[in-house]
Amino acid sequence: MADTLTQEKTRTEESVARPWNVVVHNDPVNLMSYVTMVFQRVLGFDRKRAEKHMMEVHKAGRSVVWTGEREKGEMIVQQLHGFLLLATIEKD
Repeated sequence: MADTLTQEKTRTEESVARPWNVVVHNDPVNLMSYVTMVFQRVLGFDRKRAEKHMMEVHKAGRSVVWTGEREKGEMIVQQLHGFLLLATIEKD
């Protein structure tokens, strides 16, 4: 019985502690320079880091641009949607 409780407690703690990723997906609409600018504005990236993620989106089809707590990730996704970028949030 104690093992079951310990396992459930451990699973619950892991699910709470697991971070969430904000993923930006490639789209055929937005220019690369626009995506770079959005990453700088929304995520506070410097130009070099923003261009790195933009190229990852362009070549690999997606890039994890942020990792952390769910609520903040959801807010970032909403901000990215406000700039018409295709972004989702998923568990790490």
